[in-house]
Amino acid sequence: MEFHRGRLFDHVHLRVADVDASKRFYRAAFGALGLAGEIVEGEGNFYLDDLYVDKADGPVSHVHIAFIAKDRETVQAFHKAVLAAGGRDNGGPGEREYHPGYYAAFAFDPDGNNVEAVFHGPFKRSADSVVYTAL
Repeated sequence: MEFHRGRLFDHVHLRVADVDASKRFYRAAFGALGLAGEIVEGEGNFYLDDLYVDKADGPVSHVHIAFIAKDRETVQAFHKAVLAAGGRDNGGPGEREYHPGYYAAFAFDPDGNNVEAVFHGPFKRSADSVVYTAL
């Protein structure tokens, strides 16, 4: 089985009610996924890679986001960390029927977005990240 990721979005923008509560949740998620320390913070916003979060001046976002996990243990760490950071359980770590080897956990963030960490089975990355350089 072959999956291609990272070709569809330039970025995901979440509009949230409480930036600090969201920052706690996503900092815990990123830490469990091995991305701690990379959050960039601004006044009333923060971002990491393709995810940008700021204060809603109207309705908050309601989306599903799935983050790549490197293994099953990372999925488990993600779920534990986000629940400890104020997330609400939406499905503990385990195999799902989407395809063989789909191992995931789900939690709602402070605004009710459904956030997932998923491991599709052993894989080799063609690159650690996509690097953009201004011309």
